[in-house]
Amino acid sequence: MNHNTPLPLAHLTGNRPRVLTLAQLREHGVSASEAAERPWRQILPGVFLLHSGPATSEERLHAALLYAGRRGGGESMITGLAALALYRFASAPPLLALSHIDVLVPGTRRLRSTGDVRIVRARTAPRPQEVTGLPVAPVARAVADAVAQLSDAGAVRRLLSEAVRSGHCEPAAIVRELTVARLLSRPHVVDAVESLLAEGRAMAEDRLYHLVRGYELPDPVWNADLRIPGGPHLGGVDAYWPEHSVAVEIDTRAPRQGEDEEWSECVRKRETLERLGVTVVHVTPRKLRDWPEQQAAVIRTALAAADDREPAAYLVVLPR
Repeated sequence: MNHNTPLPLAHLTGNRPRVLTLAQLREHGVSASEAAERPWRQILPGVFLLHSGPATSEERLHAALLYAGRRGGGESMITGLAALALYRFASAPPLLALSHIDVLVPGTRRLRSTGDVRIVRARTAPRPQEVTGLPVAPVARAVADAVAQLSDAGAVRRLLSEAVRSGHCEPAAIVRELTVARLLSRPHVVDAVESLLAEGRAMAEDRLYHLVRGYELPDPVWNADLRIPGGPHLGGVDAYWPEHSVAVEIDTRAPRQGEDEEWSECVRKRETLERLGVTVVHVTPRKLRDWPEQQAAVIRTALAAADDREPAAYLVVLPR
């Protein structure tokens, strides 16, 4: 068979990415030597581009997944900046501008980075999302894998901010992935995370304010500091209804290295307030965003139950 001999590959032409592995070519009756005679290019080990021109962005992505063993395994997925470009992040470079395609694979896979494919290993692989028909890492994981390759503080800050502002994920999810990747030892990443958490808290507080107004709950004291008269400071809460002894606290904590003490302090504050007769309702930014009606019902129930409880201790309420 020479390079002019037609091959049974017509169904792969047209608009589809014309990329196949050598094993797939063999299934079509094409040997390695026959493939070498065609005007094709081997763009990755064992992966052929079925035309002589440059690979499109889609073909690069398909080729990367084929090289990583996507076919039949379902274990590999696009991650990093390539994934964020597929999620249409304005702060991520376009696919054509990327020198590398990051592919996330299980840590047990014996596979090397090569060509324009960079292999990223996962101790526990996340469940991929399907974007444009391709398996793509969840946003938080993709952000962490992108940040691992970035040294520019502004670029890191923009990626983290867009992930939250655009509603892709909550700050806690990003910080969790950055922690697992051991990236919080890098000063420019820590600075970006501090900005992210502050921005995330401000957004959550705004959602809580609109929840109270939108679901016609009684007006609370906002950002209150609670104290025992003549006694110690008990801590701050995001909203407090003195007549009902009900407090709402937005939980924006994220698992980070060395924060066991902070978690213990949160638990101690809640237990102290509840011993004094204060009902503490914990809400998360995600619950405020995705299930505001449910959170409003929880707060309303806590307020309605105040008459059935023993009177709480008198507390001094100060602005925080």
